[in-house]
Amino acid sequence: MRAFRFDRMLAGTVLAAAVAVPSLSPAAPRVETVYPAPPSLNGRVIRHHEPVEAPPAATRAQAQPREAAPLPPPAPQPAATRPEPAPAPAREADTKSGIDLSGALDRMFSASDAQITPKLKEFVTSKQFDKRVERPADRRAIEVFYAARGYAPLWIRDGRLTTQAKTAIVTLKSAADDGLDAADYPVPEFGTINGADALAAGDLRLTESVLTYTRHLAVGRIAPTRVSAEVEYGDHTPDPDDVLKKLAGATDMAAAIEGYNPPSQGFRALKAKLAELRGAKASAEPDQGRIPDGPAIHFGKKDARVPALRDRLGLRGHADDTTYDKTLYNAVRALQYRKGMKPTGIVDNRTIAAINGPKPGDIVARIRANMERWRWLPRNLGSTYVMVNIPDYTLKVVHDGRQVWTTKIVSGKPQTPTPLVSAPMQHIIVNPSWYVPQSIIQNELLPLYASDPQIFDRMGLEVKQGPDGHINVVQPPGAANALGRIKFAFPNKFQVYLHDTPEKKLFGYDRRAFSHGCMRVEDPTKFGEVMLSLAMAGPTPNEKQLDRMFGQDEKTFNLQKQPMVHLTYQTVYIDDAGKMHVDEDLYGFDARIHSILHSDERRVADVAPPQDPKRDLSTDKANQEILRRVERREAQNPFAFFDKLFR
Repeated sequence: MRAFRFDRMLAGTVLAAAVAVPSLSPAAPRVETVYPAPPSLNGRVIRHHEPVEAPPAATRAQAQPREAAPLPPPAPQPAATRPEPAPAPAREADTKSGIDLSGALDRMFSASDAQITPKLKEFVTSKQFDKRVERPADRRAIEVFYAARGYAPLWIRDGRLTTQAKTAIVTLKSAADDGLDAADYPVPEFGTINGADALAAGDLRLTESVLTYTRHLAVGRIAPTRVSAEVEYGDHTPDPDDVLKKLAGATDMAAAIEGYNPPSQGFRALKAKLAELRGAKASAEPDQGRIPDGPAIHFGKKDARVPALRDRLGLRGHADDTTYDKTLYNAVRALQYRKGMKPTGIVDNRTIAAINGPKPGDIVARIRANMERWRWLPRNLGSTYVMVNIPDYTLKVVHDGRQVWTTKIVSGKPQTPTPLVSAPMQHIIVNPSWYVPQSIIQNELLPLYASDPQIFDRMGLEVKQGPDGHINVVQPPGAANALGRIKFAFPNKFQVYLHDTPEKKLFGYDRRAFSHGCMRVEDPTKFGEVMLSLAMAGPTPNEKQLDRMFGQDEKTFNLQKQPMVHLTYQTVYIDDAGKMHVDEDLYGFDARIHSILHSDERRVADVAPPQDPKRDLSTDKANQEILRRVERREAQNPFAFFDKLFR
């Protein structure tokens, strides 16, 4: 059974009654030491399964009032009249916390199942039921489910909570283990409530809470479009009808509920790390090992933080040498360059923050945010898939659960972020034409065209009418093409893809957020070789053969197996060696999730905000009207424009 921690509640002091011991002569009354009552849950006593040692004799003697006389020994009894007491029945307990659940939850109710059933029917069929269960899909599922079972309670049988009910309660109380908040899944006070009405209401409340919990495990606590408008992972919300049927027939309730969590190893590793961090005792100082902020350190100057800087950057030096020397200066400049900072060599607080990384206290919240985003992804990532980690600027290819290749990428700038998408890769195109996305047409091209009608000439762009009558802005294949020599297409509504780039120097930075949303691949022809070998039957071209295809003629490979592409945002992840990596919150998604969960928006966090489908249509229509006035022209000087556009 899953572990949880119940808040200890204030226990009162219980007065013991005086015990009279019969004897031949009067004796002073016996006074016993009384210990505070144990904490309670749902109004019932919680007992911890821990051996309690009897206090030493001296302690017991001190506990007696001074005026209390010792009791006479009891009269001897024949052995036959003193049978050994029967062993107490085993009590159900949470094995991790040691909390005795039977004391809190294993009680006979005053109402029978037969009395609870008509009350359940009354509640479920009432016109007020929509106020009791707000989510329409859950309400309909509960109505159908209880009607099919003749309105018999789900969690109560023979006047007691079932084992499955106790397990469900423990699971909800342990929501923090899954990166969720137990307060979002209220549990009825079964330890104190009585009467058919209250028990029927409690049965329904527990059903609704378990439905909510399993949904949040499966798809997240927050609707993705509350965090970013550019998310398209599909809807994999579990059907509440199926959830209720599965839970009603479950013999292992904990495993049944756990099954709604993402099955991916990346998620499981984060959950294990969360448990480790939450369970660790705070023995170290919060800022231990971190370099403190302070005045900027300039080359040649002395500062007490210099030895720590050398240590963090992997340089040798004496612990008492506080001079900011040339070796350290070069290392600082290299770090600033990799992080996308101006390489001044001056150690200011921004540079120190880049060296330190996030504070330990922030890691738990960021792990929870990453677990949330894992829940947005499809449950089945595919037997072969490409996973892009946007803030880590990496791409990996996975086949049959094993990583077979990885490379660096360039991601979208914070102003033009790479969207979060899952889609099948359908084509690999050598010598591609660039069909300019509507966002660039709207934000980059048309404002320039308004003052300079010749702008399309200098950009080397052609304005074409497609077979569907739609006007497209296209850059033909060639050395100046924005996509380079090869493109990997996975059609999606945001018009982003993976592609080559002539600007290889950008891969020298650690912080590689330079694009308008598409992702540039450091080694695209090797990527092409890997993907073609996994997605096509028979012989496929290797890296060198793809290089020889470069030219003016566009060639398309239509992939037979169409591996999935998942564009993800993992600011914290655990690698195969078990090491935790923490990256910059490039687009502020971690902060946004934290903000939602700590504001009034929390109440509606799992409800997607309304969208305006007409907005994009009107923008596209306006673009089309302008583009129809632009005639097709020949390419002249595209290099200057694209150097500016893609930096």
